[in-house]
Amino acid sequence: MPASDAHDAMADEATAPDGAPAPLGVPRTPTGHTGVDALVERLGDVDHLGTDGHLDVYEDVHRGLRDSLTALDARQGPPAPGAVPGTSGAGRPLADQRP
Repeated sequence: MPASDAHDAMADEATAPDGAPAPLGVPRTPTGHTGVDALVERLGDVDHLGTDGHLDVYEDVHRGLRDSLTALDARQGPPAPGAVPGTSGAGRPLADQRP
């Protein structure tokens, strides 16, 4: 099947009989993280949009996922005793850290 025919076949599958976009039916498995799960569910919004509306949804979800990952890197609570600001460990010489 030539590439143009394959593209036409995919376009036919993604269009409902009334000409509206048809849901792709891609399953979305919950992660257990409420914020991430809400973003993953937001991907389902593209099922009701033409392809020209997909980019806004994808960028919104990407931004939210990136923010969630960045929040995981943020240190929570007070610094650990003996920690050097801007590092993840105590301020000891490297030789003292060997096993």
